[in-house]
Amino acid sequence: MGKIIIVADLGHFRAYRIVKNPLESPRMELIESYDSIEAHGRFAEKLTDTAGRFGMGGGRHGAAKGYGEPHNMEMEMQKKVVKLIAGDINAIIAQEGYPGWYLAAEKKIHGQVLDSLNPDVKAKLIKNITSNLTKTKAPELLERFA
Repeated sequence: MGKIIIVADLGHFRAYRIVKNPLESPRMELIESYDSIEAHGRFAEKLTDTAGRFGMGGGRHGAAKGYGEPHNMEMEMQKKVVKLIAGDINAIIAQEGYPGWYLAAEKKIHGQVLDSLNPDVKAKLIKNITSNLTKTKAPELLERFA
């Protein structure tokens, strides 16, 4: 049986199946690929609450307004994307039924993804790279994980 390679960062997710036929060299087939909309763009584009933008600022007669501020929005967005990635990995590994798989995730989310995986899925992990390989071509990925 083959193996699965999964590469991820906050904005991209790619899952490949390694196919090995007796008379051919190994090749990769794309299982799933998506770009996360949550990770792209600036917060100003995502926030629609403009309350307080034109209010009087501090000072003697002004009032400071604190509502509408993006408290921990980046961290919450990251948690949401990590949960999505881990859920997709759990589903793919369970569905494919392969005995092992490989992971490459960027440093920013690597530990969080591993912590969010099911124990049986994590047990099948063969090779684990802390690097963003989402834009790496298929032949190069095969070399990295071979």
